[in-house]
Amino acid sequence: MTVKLGVIADDFTGATDIAGFMVQNGWCVVQLLNEPNENTVVPQDVDAIVISLKSRSCSADEACQASMNACHWLKQQAQCQQIFFKYCSTFDSTEKGNIGPVTDALMKYLKTDLALVCPALPVNGRTVVHGHLFVNGQLLNESGMQHHPVTPMTDANLLRVMEKQSRGKAGLIKLADVQQGCDAITLQLTSLALQGVSYAVIDALTMDDLLPIAKAVQNMPLLTGGSGLGAALANVDSQSPWGKDAGHGNKPAAVGRKTVILSGSCSVMTNVQVQSYQQIAPAKALDVGECLDNSHYAQSLAKWVQEQQVTSLAPLLYATQPPELLKQIQQKYGASQSSLAVENVFGEVVKLLQAQGYNTFIIAGGETSGKVVQSLGTEQLSIGAPIAPGVPWVQDLASGNWLALKSGNFGQKNFFQFAQEMFNE
Repeated sequence: MTVKLGVIADDFTGATDIAGFMVQNGWCVVQLLNEPNENTVVPQDVDAIVISLKSRSCSADEACQASMNACHWLKQQAQCQQIFFKYCSTFDSTEKGNIGPVTDALMKYLKTDLALVCPALPVNGRTVVHGHLFVNGQLLNESGMQHHPVTPMTDANLLRVMEKQSRGKAGLIKLADVQQGCDAITLQLTSLALQGVSYAVIDALTMDDLLPIAKAVQNMPLLTGGSGLGAALANVDSQSPWGKDAGHGNKPAAVGRKTVILSGSCSVMTNVQVQSYQQIAPAKALDVGECLDNSHYAQSLAKWVQEQQVTSLAPLLYATQPPELLKQIQQKYGASQSSLAVENVFGEVVKLLQAQGYNTFIIAGGETSGKVVQSLGTEQLSIGAPIAPGVPWVQDLASGNWLALKSGNFGQKNFFQFAQEMFNE
């Protein structure tokens, strides 16, 4: 079987996000959790390979190098027909990158002058109209993303954002053209290329808008965007039913389940989810000062988790804070220092808990998810049943551990509880 699509995802939750959507739309997908090399075995009989990087918030140079390495492996080793650079549907980046620089690097490697920019994921409230990104009907810079601790989004105009962090010119394919169908989109892509445009930002208001886009871009060497386009690409190819959550896929068995929840995201929705879960289950907030200064802090947190297993719901450890408290923490300890310290503690905690038989990890936040899977030694995941749009259950093929890796703003209010209610009796 030919590998139709090679996906380079800039964080772990984003990788499981697009992998889950493609599986639900009829493709066989394998997700690799480490940057591949010449010794990495190419998965067989798959439609798409998703490589999970941790390149969203590192330096642009590091992000470009890791993405280039992944692209080289996907093209040379896996013989992927098309490359997809996957980033968050809220376009998480700074004025200097990393979406723009990575896109430029991949365009140069693939010898293409035009890349698609399509972050829309309408099923999760991410829409693009007139080149502006909206989250649940609010402009991106008014949606809460302007308070993101690592990648604050202060401009909803994707053309401006893209041009600020990259070398080329951005152009727009309007919603009216998208709604006219594949031929109209193809015509606009050709027109933008003739104008010397490097980045074709495309509007999408509904999930149905993504289908003609997917048909029009099947021969483009490089696509960039969110998981909505990945779902549409798989659907157009497999001719699966569109717009229906099949809910198929494996999920954890209730028997023998030892579960913990770790929340590092400070997004609006994760704050709501943490506050909701606190009302019904044991929950403990991390102390950033202890994360920085107490070398035994992870041991004490792991011990606390084990002491809470008298309840039916898993205990929650969280660094999630509302914007005003997060700002105070960052001013006191430094944004990067506090974030790194929290991630490191979470990484130590899961290793300690895994040694004590914990086999199910529900994680909120891309950076936290990346640290957790690295600490657990996870290398390859199979994609299971969806918990929420863009958040499937996944299983470590080597250890048997089950994980839910949730992007910050994904999932319903009762996500943590609902994920556990899905366990097979």
